[in-house]
Amino acid sequence: MEKKSTWQVLSAVNCNSFTEKKNGLTYLSWAHAWGIVKENYPDASYRVITYDGKPYLFDEHLGYLVTTEVTINGETIPMNLPVMDGANKAQKHVGYKITTRFGEKSVEPASMFDINTAIMRCLTKNLAMFGLGHYIYAGEDLPVGATEEAKSNKSEEILTLEQQVNNCTTTADLKKLFDEQQNLTTEVKELFTKKKNSLTNKK
Repeated sequence: MEKKSTWQVLSAVNCNSFTEKKNGLTYLSWAHAWGIVKENYPDASYRVITYDGKPYLFDEHLGYLVTTEVTINGETIPMNLPVMDGANKAQKHVGYKITTRFGEKSVEPASMFDINTAIMRCLTKNLAMFGLGHYIYAGEDLPVGATEEAKSNKSEEILTLEQQVNNCTTTADLKKLFDEQQNLTTEVKELFTKKKNSLTNKK
């Protein structure tokens, strides 16, 4: 029997129980991600790349960038990530303001906490290059190697949610249900958008 590649092993892992949502985006816990990798590949290692002895690259105009490098099964892949605030806006050494469709917003200057957070997120993204949690970055809700049973359960969940969405009689009810969702896939978003348009057109 042919031995599975690193990608085949890690890309088939369902990481959904180790994720959390923030501002509509799904994040995989770095601790669990690294734990999964070490369980499968005990010799796996990573390092934080330094620039002039510092764990970040700094540009006065562009902000901060961190870099990690992961080695699994003899293969080494690097990954970069800018240091960002909770709204995914690049942080600099001083605060600044940006204009959005919701008005003017402030971006706080980067701290060592922000840099450390970016490093661990970069590590997680680095692991995705080997397959672990890659489906999350691709906007999917299950890995390619998910079992037929898991896919069937997913379909049942969608059908149940679809029924709940259809039972909403006001946009307020719909918004409340939307806010309760933990996995905002494209399919789920389309369900809510279609229902919202339907309720809006009735007015």
